[in-house]
Amino acid sequence: MFRYLFILLLLAISLYALDDDEILKRADDLMQTNNKSNQFRAYNDYKNLYIRSIMSEDEKLKLKALQGIVNSGGKLHIDVANYTDELAGYATEKKLSSIPKVQQSYDDAKAGEKIALLNTPTKKQGDIQIASTHKLQSVRWQDENMILSFDKVLKQNQINYSALYDKKQNTYRYIFDIHASMLSESQNLRKEGIGKIRLAQFDQNMLRLVIENDSKLELNYKVTSDKIVINVPASARAGESEKITAVSSPTAVMPRGLAGSKTVVIDPGHGGKDPGAISKNKAQEKTIVLDIASELKKILIARGYKVYMTRDSDQFVKLSHRTQFANKKNADIFVSIHANAVEKANANKANGIECYFLSNSRSSRAKKVAAKENSADLSDMNFYGKESFLNTLNKHNIVASNKLAIDLQRGMLSSLSGYNNVNDAGVREGPFWVLVGAQMPSVLVEVGFLSHPIESTRLLDRRYQKSLALGIANGVERYFLNN
Repeated sequence: MFRYLFILLLLAISLYALDDDEILKRADDLMQTNNKSNQFRAYNDYKNLYIRSIMSEDEKLKLKALQGIVNSGGKLHIDVANYTDELAGYATEKKLSSIPKVQQSYDDAKAGEKIALLNTPTKKQGDIQIASTHKLQSVRWQDENMILSFDKVLKQNQINYSALYDKKQNTYRYIFDIHASMLSESQNLRKEGIGKIRLAQFDQNMLRLVIENDSKLELNYKVTSDKIVINVPASARAGESEKITAVSSPTAVMPRGLAGSKTVVIDPGHGGKDPGAISKNKAQEKTIVLDIASELKKILIARGYKVYMTRDSDQFVKLSHRTQFANKKNADIFVSIHANAVEKANANKANGIECYFLSNSRSSRAKKVAAKENSADLSDMNFYGKESFLNTLNKHNIVASNKLAIDLQRGMLSSLSGYNNVNDAGVREGPFWVLVGAQMPSVLVEVGFLSHPIESTRLLDRRYQKSLALGIANGVERYFLNN
């Protein structure tokens, strides 16, 4: 085991001793040989360059790395289908560069800005190069049901539903993104008691329906063969409660998508002798995150996923055993749920929800959070060993974990949009020991600060916990839909 770690460490050191151009040249030279070992080294170089291009946002390097991965993977008979698709998408993206897209980074995009994106004028049907195989044939009303008919049978994973609340305009927006295309121009639909209904081609693959109203709607939908039936009841009375969730309850909308073939492992942080963070009123992190995790499990099972939890009671589980458990279950993703806390001096300032994915990040914020979450279990490896692990392991999962973190963050923000002052603390990298060893995309979710007077109260509220769980579930759904 030590020899394996030592070799990985040497590879990492040798990689970072060279700059990107030198690594690229080395990989290209290795590919010119007929030696399989050299070609495999080149393949690994290209993959590492791909990771570095993501981190540095270097599109030119990313393109060259993708070309190298596809070329070397083909010669080595390695499945590189995902990279091939991404490479093929580059030509399409150039054609569609002027089409507005939903923001992907939540360090930069706040909830209000995401709402504003929904109002961006959509290009005319003739300006968008349609790629979807499903075509919308008609839209009609039958009592309180809007019926969208398509030319082919639909799958549930072609529909992505979310809800947003614009506090400034006191407006509720319900958004359906459908992987299909229109045969007509964008249109405004009318229904008595509903503010606005807009239907338009958002991009070459996606049809967007936005239902907008000045009061909350108890909206739900179902897919039957080639139709989407959306129940749009008459407007609820104005001035309804501040709190809403993305849907009216965990069972109101149950998109099953690819659920039947996916396994999710949920990890409620801490437990047993390790209480985690403790609020001013003595509420313990281990109890709160177990409640949220249990609610999340219910929602995901109802949607058809196979779900396991690393603990379902107040018991202590070593950090390394948590990902070992996920690996044994052949999980597709691993989600570790935690609550944050800071010292008393900053208790009123530090707040918000955030998602972390594994890296050897050296940012002070990531180190502080990781120190808190890592502190319970130092027995598995000394500090040097942990640093070596974080420098060498899981690089192949960094990109996927980053995408998962973005989708979970987006889901929670949407689900909590009816609460005032929910802070988007962003998606970040962090050296979390609980994520080391996971053989699948893995994310650590911080659902709020138990040290903050408002958030600590909310985190004890069952309705708020359910909203958090629903947001995470919707993020899981979005991730599997797009990856």
